[in-house]
Parts: sequence; structure tokens; C-alpha cells
Amino acid sequence: MLDTETTGLSPLNGDRMVEIGAIEVSHRAIQRDRIFHEYVNPQRHIPEEVVRIHGISDADVKDKPPFSEIAGDFIDFIGDATLIIHNAAFDLGFIMHELHQANLPDINNIPVIDTLQLARQQHPQQRNNLDALCDRYNIDRSQRTRHGALMDAELLAEVYLAMTGGRQFSLDTGVKAQPASSFVRLPETLSNRDEKAETASIMGRQSPPMPEKDLQAHQALLERVHKESGQAIWLLPPAHS
Repeated sequence: MLDTETTGLSPLNGDRMVEIGAIEVSHRAIQRDRIFHEYVNPQRHIPEEVVRIHGISDADVKDKPPFSEIAGDFIDFIGDATLIIHNAAFDLGFIMHELHQANLPDINNIPVIDTLQLARQQHPQQRNNLDALCDRYNIDRSQRTRHGALMDAELLAEVYLAMTGGRQFSLDTGVKAQPASSFVRLPETLSNRDEKAETASIMGRQSPPMPEKDLQAHQALLERVHKESGQAIWLLPPAHS
């Protein structure tokens, strides 16, 4: 189970990791003595609005190692295990970018399960962030006053076990892993991306068609937001200056 905290949202725009945490689950039991946890010097400023989320300031990590110095220990820790991550594309994006920048071995083929994808399948059109899932499965998160990589990895372990049948051992949870490379493609490996879809708005092309069931699901979500909020902002009359 793995989580990271960062300086922002995009490694391609210069954001970096400031914390990484992982905890092992074996035979459907959380191994609390098998953890990997490091604070990381991002070698750049951590914006104040981000500090308010995870509580990690420049001063907290100024004497910590950059990710390149702890990457070997991290790779040794995960070995050939399956990584379970909530919103895998985000965390993998940072990790894989850092490994590439440091000319270190990649983890493209390591198996990954994204619990956000799983939650959206099991609970469509509902809130599926980690807090919401903890509440849904009655997992105590009272100590989580701020985001923290190791704490979130531990909560994720509890959530994943609950989502896949509890702590009773099972040879098959029915959840399929995908290689890390299916979640993240670095700029150097983007030759196979769907150029037509990505450049549709720039080139004035018509966007690829959306299936009718997706359009209906989107409309249902908009109507639900409008009903629960009392007034969706996109339905308000335009403001005049």
C-alpha cells in the first residue's frame, strides 16, 4: 500500500515529492513492522497552500535526502510486490518521473491496483476519496487531521481489505492488477498517445464521439449536483461587471 505527498499536482511542471510511505499487506493482514517511510527534500519551495494540506514545510525537509538518494531502498522494499495506490496515476507519475530524472531503473512493469478505479466500479456516482471510503467502511480516521503518506497508506490498507472481502484469506479477490506503465507515460514514451483526441480542441477537429450511456451518466451526475447543492453554479445567470 503506497502513498505520497508532494509540492503540487504536476511533476512535469516541476513539482516534487516531499514524503513517501508504504506498508506491506501479506495474507490479508497488515504487517505494521514492514514499512517504508521517508521525508524527501524536493529541492524547491513548498507552497503555503500545499503546506496547509499535509503540514510539511521547507524547514521540515531541508535536511532530508532527495528522492534519488532513497530510491534504491524504495525499490528494494517493494521488490516484485503488487502496489496498491488510491489514484495510482498521481503517485506513480511522481515516482516514475523522479526515477527517470535520476537515470535509475524504472518500475514500468510492476503490477498496480488502483483503488480509486475499484471504488468507482463498486460505488458509481459517489464520493470515492479516501475519507469517504473510510466513512463508508467504518474505518476510524480520527487521527487523520492532515494528509500524511504513511498514515494514508495504512488507512488505504484497511480500505482495500474492506473493499475486497475483509481480512479472511482469499486466493482470489477478483481484483486485477495492471502494469505501472498503463497508468503513466512519461514524455519520452508518448509516441503511442491518441494524438487525434488530444489535439481536437487545438486543431479545430471534432472530438471523438461519447457513448450514449456515458452522456446519460454525465447528465445524471449534473442533475444530482444541482439537487444536492441547491443551485449548480453553471446554471446561475452570468455576472455583469
